[in-house]
Amino acid sequence: VQQISGMLMELFQKVRLEKPGQVDPKAAAFTLKLLAAMYDRSGTGYIKARSAAAALIALSGDTLLAKYRAFFQFYAVSDGNVASITRSALRSLLTDLNQIPAFVGESCALSCVEIATRSCFYGVLKPAIVEERFLSWLRSEPAILLWLPTCYRLSATEMVSHQARCK
Repeated sequence: VQQISGMLMELFQKVRLEKPGQVDPKAAAFTLKLLAAMYDRSGTGYIKARSAAAALIALSGDTLLAKYRAFFQFYAVSDGNVASITRSALRSLLTDLNQIPAFVGESCALSCVEIATRSCFYGVLKPAIVEERFLSWLRSEPAILLWLPTCYRLSATEMVSHQARCK
């Protein structure tokens, strides 16, 4: 938690310098509290860096494709030539991401994670999938992650302005 706190302080300090007046001075503390509430419910003082990274990626203002690629990058393993994500790594990613809607009372059972993992690996005979397959599966908007593109679309529409007037 202390390491993540330091990284968040540094991250928000950089953003504060780039966008003066747009970042709450308590943003790092608020974000750390959110991460702790999602990933350290027992108060051990330990949060997996990869879990925190997944949440920060999911909650970032980046495009969906950039988020999906970042998820792959954090959870994939490389055999020297090709990076791929295993069933186990996908389960970890989905479990980590599932903590975000769970925090607001919208969780699904562990069986949802297993069903989603099977759907991603449907027809795959190898123990891992490459990024193209992973991205294709995410673009199909699996039910377990439907909240992610929905939140993205909602945030994207915040900046839309229509010049229409109603009578």
